[in-house]
Amino acid sequence: MLAEIKGLNEECGVFGVWGHEKAAELTYYGLHSLQHRGQEGAGIAVSDQETVNIHKDTGLVSEVFQNGQLKDLKGTAAIGHVRYATAGGGGYENVQPLHFRSQTGSMALAHNGNLVNATALKHQLENQGSIFQTTSDTEVLAHLIKRSGFSTLKDQLKNALSMVKGAYAFLLLTEDALMVALDPHGLRPLSIGLLGDAYVIASETCALDIVGAKHERDVQPGELLVINNDGITSERFAYNANRAMCSMEYIYFSRPDSNIDGINVHSARKSMGKQLASEAPIEADVVTGVPDSSISAAIGYAEQSQIPYELGLIKNRYVGRTFIQPSQELREQGVKMKLSAVRKIVEGKRVVMVDDSIVRGTTSRRIVNMLREAGATEVHVRISAPPIKNPCFYGIDTSTTEELMASKHSIEEMREIIGADSLYFISEEGLVNAIGRPFENGGQCMACFTGKYPTEIYPDTAHPHEKVTC
Repeated sequence: MLAEIKGLNEECGVFGVWGHEKAAELTYYGLHSLQHRGQEGAGIAVSDQETVNIHKDTGLVSEVFQNGQLKDLKGTAAIGHVRYATAGGGGYENVQPLHFRSQTGSMALAHNGNLVNATALKHQLENQGSIFQTTSDTEVLAHLIKRSGFSTLKDQLKNALSMVKGAYAFLLLTEDALMVALDPHGLRPLSIGLLGDAYVIASETCALDIVGAKHERDVQPGELLVINNDGITSERFAYNANRAMCSMEYIYFSRPDSNIDGINVHSARKSMGKQLASEAPIEADVVTGVPDSSISAAIGYAEQSQIPYELGLIKNRYVGRTFIQPSQELREQGVKMKLSAVRKIVEGKRVVMVDDSIVRGTTSRRIVNMLREAGATEVHVRISAPPIKNPCFYGIDTSTTEELMASKHSIEEMREIIGADSLYFISEEGLVNAIGRPFENGGQCMACFTGKYPTEIYPDTAHPHEKVTC
């Protein structure tokens, strides 16, 4: 759906390269393919084995590197980052990678996710004399590393990782190594690829594909990789956590051409649509999906129900980011700028509108009204996620509980508010079955639906908008 408008945004995407003469250029293309994970800032740090240089700024990847900055980023290793800024979290200082210099060398950090105990750790570190230059929780890891008493960076990092809690996919670049770490629950996707003799790390496999890298495997929860001129080594820094891959990666965030744990995202979404059609059949004339992430589920619904799939809604791909504002009035105007109903397709028809989620309900109401204004006689809404009743603390910019429509309204009340003729959300069991994650790959995080969080939630994480994630 329209992430910029409805307040459901993934926080970040990371990409890394080791051992390629065009590391910066590869990272640029990798970040471009991850642009959907964050549009507010981008940066690339490069190592030439002697120094770490960085360029970053607010804006899209193409805007940040539009004046030939890549030519100055010379080296055979790089990490990159795209980010979405939560409320109050914008500004150049929070754009990643974060760059730290010390007497022992430089270090660049890129992070996808959110540390649920970041505030408590910041208080502790400040009491010990640390001074923070950003409001990003990513900076906490750097301070923990430098305060560790271990002699090697690898051991310092392992010690620091043992202290942070939450969701994280970290890339750390120094003059002579690239280190990669995934949180013990595996809440965020992270993959390893090979491009000739070069190693490539990416939040999604679509970024490996774009640079021609062959996907080797996914980084495992609690795994630490160290990549240097001697090759790659792997070891565990944590064990025995319950696997909890974020369900919204399959439902909404990841690109349809990405694979997570061997499951293609498009196929998973299509299965969700088929499950929806089985759980909530309806007599209708056409099925349409809300671009872009709901198209796959709509195709699945149409196939299972044998109701024709049509492009009843068209997305305007040339609208800039200037309309992305927090006020409800501008959100509603954003819907009009982003979407148009195809009158000749929906006029006089009973329409099934498939979408990925309902957060505040504002956008859903506008789209239902848009279809009716275009002549639809009935609008039946089918949602490929269960009702979102709880905020996410792991790096997704969902609203507070009070703003989540499903937390304070019944499904029938929600139907009346958005103006649909019928409304149905996929069941929790149906979602799990549709995604079809193999048993050996563990479970999924369903906290935004169930309220059962895979990690401890600290008191200062109760309002995710109050601090900057990533």
